[in-house]
Amino acid sequence: MYSVKEIYFTFQGEGFHTGRPAVFCRFSGCNLWTGREEDRAEAICKFCDTDFWGTDGVEGGKYELDALVTKCKNIWNQDFDQKPYIVFTGGEPALQLDEPLVAAFQKENFEVAIETNGTLTLPSNIDWICMSPKANTDLVVTKGSELKVVFPQNGIDPKDFEDFEFDHYFLQPMDSPTKDENTVEAIKYCNLNPKWKISLQTHKLLNIP
Repeated sequence: MYSVKEIYFTFQGEGFHTGRPAVFCRFSGCNLWTGREEDRAEAICKFCDTDFWGTDGVEGGKYELDALVTKCKNIWNQDFDQKPYIVFTGGEPALQLDEPLVAAFQKENFEVAIETNGTLTLPSNIDWICMSPKANTDLVVTKGSELKVVFPQNGIDPKDFEDFEFDHYFLQPMDSPTKDENTVEAIKYCNLNPKWKISLQTHKLLNIP
């Protein structure tokens, strides 16, 4: 059984696939924070702004493998004449995502992506790996499709990741009370370090899920 917070159709709002239609499947649970506000001060990642606690979101619940695939197939917008795309996120999706589930979606012609904090081993058959490192963690994911650093973070220097094996490198300004200043600093960093590109949370700017 897979514990799912929510499933919904949207457009990818960040990184390389910004604007691409996608089904988002948000797993419940994370290894860096419980998701409960009373525990935030003790969390490894204190700036998370995602609700991944429980299974009470839209289409949330406990799913067996076949039921989860069927649910996501039905949520994909059939008006889009292109390869279906599913993004497994969280929380931390690597706590639950496994090779049989990935293979089941691929059998239904889905391209399978994950958004992970990089601290857990991933299934070997994922099509697109986006890793977003958090400070004070031990990373086991050092290669993939895109690396997205929320910037700035105390204890993280983007240069520490430049020897990793990723196809794309993004800085994403941290959404906080200093978001404007963070954006200016991220742009400045990318101007001086052309390996890095800017990622914006366009779904927040457009007010879509």
